[in-house]
Amino acid sequence: MTQTAIPFMFMRGGTSRGPYLNRADLPEDPDTLTEVLIAMVGSGHPLNIDGIGGGNAVTTKVAILSRSDDDWADIDYFFAQVSVEDRTVDFKPTCGNILSGVGPAAIEMGLMPVTGDETVINIRAVNTDARVVASVQTSSQGVIYDGATTIDGVPGTAAPVALQFMETVGGATGAFLPTGNLIDTVDGVEVTCMDVAMPMVVARADAFGLTGYESVAELNDNAGFFARMEAVRIRAGEKMGIRDVARSVTPKFGLLAPARNGGTVATRYFMPWKTHPSMAVTGAQCLASCVLTPGTVADGLARRSGDRPATITLEHASGQLDVLVDYDLTEGGIDLRSAGLVRTARLLARGEVLIPRHVWKRIAS
Repeated sequence: MTQTAIPFMFMRGGTSRGPYLNRADLPEDPDTLTEVLIAMVGSGHPLNIDGIGGGNAVTTKVAILSRSDDDWADIDYFFAQVSVEDRTVDFKPTCGNILSGVGPAAIEMGLMPVTGDETVINIRAVNTDARVVASVQTSSQGVIYDGATTIDGVPGTAAPVALQFMETVGGATGAFLPTGNLIDTVDGVEVTCMDVAMPMVVARADAFGLTGYESVAELNDNAGFFARMEAVRIRAGEKMGIRDVARSVTPKFGLLAPARNGGTVATRYFMPWKTHPSMAVTGAQCLASCVLTPGTVADGLARRSGDRPATITLEHASGQLDVLVDYDLTEGGIDLRSAGLVRTARLLARGEVLIPRHVWKRIAS
């Protein structure tokens, strides 16, 4: 064969999709792995025409799975964000939407056995060391994908995948508030810099002259906003201790505005160079934590019930997302125990994805 064949599962996880791979089928060397993923996705072209990406950051994500040697975890999940156009791969963040498919993919790959009508899988997110418990609907035939659960941003219905996130605070920076402040002023914009599941810079929409209700297309066409937002993101990211911010997708950026459809708060989330079509699972946890913490930029915008655990409903560009947060208030913010979300996933295709042999010529063991 003139190309190298790599077994893969092609799955939708939440509102993202991409290849799910077994770590044993990939090169160990990080540089070679990067080139393999670039070739697989087709990074370097706006349509990813020479790969299986979809020309959008939510469709150029990769999940790499293996059995875990961690005492708590069953499965290790290593995430890669492949760029659409500039032939780079960012291994710093994780992705909660793609994580929605990790449990089903682990079962499909034979890395995890079915244990009954519901198979519970302990997952370690390798990039950030977060712990996640995934509950997958199963039968003696394997994963059940059909169901009545809907999530905004995905058409139709499917079986629920319940996710419980733990140990998500400070995964990238080591601190809940990486700058030590509830609010920082960066280039004249008040922001809250927070690291829960995903390091983020959060601001009010009106600080940029926006309502916070703009569509994805309207925001993506607003070059002036993106230029100003990126300048704030880079400076804030440096304050958070994150290296090479200009070339990394972290920290992500979020905007808040008063809710207008019965939710807790209106949000827009950025990936960061394009507007997310709905909401990231990791970003949702960080935004929910920002809403629950007194003294942040969310003060005066969000409706806090005081319930514990609290359901925070984030209104996003495609609908709404509920985050169930178990927490306690502390002097410096909140003590986050866990965050729960319900997503769905579906296996779309499986087989072998082919890459040029000059990128990686697998040596048979």
